[in-house]
Amino acid sequence: MLYLIEQSLNGIQLGMLLFLLAAGLTLIFGIMDLVNLAHGSLYMLGAYFAATLIEVTDSFVLGIALGIVATLVAGMVMEMIAIRPLYGRDHLDHVLGTFGLLIFFNELVRLIWGPAGLTISLPPEMLTAVQVLPGVFYPLYRLVIILSTLAVGLLLYVLVMRTRIGMLIRAGASNREMVGALGVNIKLLYTLVFGLGAALAGFAGMIQAPLAFVQIGMGENILILAFVVIIIGGIGSIRGAFVAAVLVGLIDTMGRAFLPDLVRAFLSYSAGSSAGPALSSMLIYALMAAVLVFRPEGLFPASNK
Repeated sequence: MLYLIEQSLNGIQLGMLLFLLAAGLTLIFGIMDLVNLAHGSLYMLGAYFAATLIEVTDSFVLGIALGIVATLVAGMVMEMIAIRPLYGRDHLDHVLGTFGLLIFFNELVRLIWGPAGLTISLPPEMLTAVQVLPGVFYPLYRLVIILSTLAVGLLLYVLVMRTRIGMLIRAGASNREMVGALGVNIKLLYTLVFGLGAALAGFAGMIQAPLAFVQIGMGENILILAFVVIIIGGIGSIRGAFVAAVLVGLIDTMGRAFLPDLVRAFLSYSAGSSAGPALSSMLIYALMAAVLVFRPEGLFPASNK
């Protein structure tokens, strides 16, 4: 039972990371109608920025804060220089153009930071475990990831649904021509939205980096899951991205934790070790396929967000 609770929390933590990536990605697609394969590069850049700034400032929190600003600025510059010419073109041009950006950023990171990769050390106070339930202890840093992402999600909801900027964002998603005709600087709006999406992706990379390894291409595999989250939740829907991210995180984590033992009950030990993780991934795509069949617009279509 304790193991089940721990793995549930791990699944929620993975879901929170996926939500940060998917939220920015679904905002960009829902408003700009842009398929951005380079979104994972912003996840990678955020991790590299944080690793460098934490070392320079000798402060984990300050390094993360400055890293978010750096990723925001990088995203805005990227939108103005490379993304803006893609508006109005078909999705194939978006895929080709942003795939080229993905390769460009991988090589840029290799040139600046080298091919070896980096690590981020946690502050000593983050290396402890806290009691979340009677008899259940959970790593403090993973709990910080969950709580900080929930706070970011709440702020994002308030921004989009309760502020003037959010009103312009939703209006731009519905009818960008009319918003432009009313005097709104639609180019600036797009730049700000893209920068916001970049900051969310970068923040996801920063908080995941201490648990993994900062390396070239680290955002590519998780980007695939982010696209799956968007399809399940509904394109353009923040609420859908949140619910779908938690579902995908729980399915993936629970599958990897429990399916190997289940398979070993019928097959050999080695077969269970290899087939278990594969089956957990298959369950995610089976869920996506079921959603596409029965609810093609996703669990929470943007019109209902």
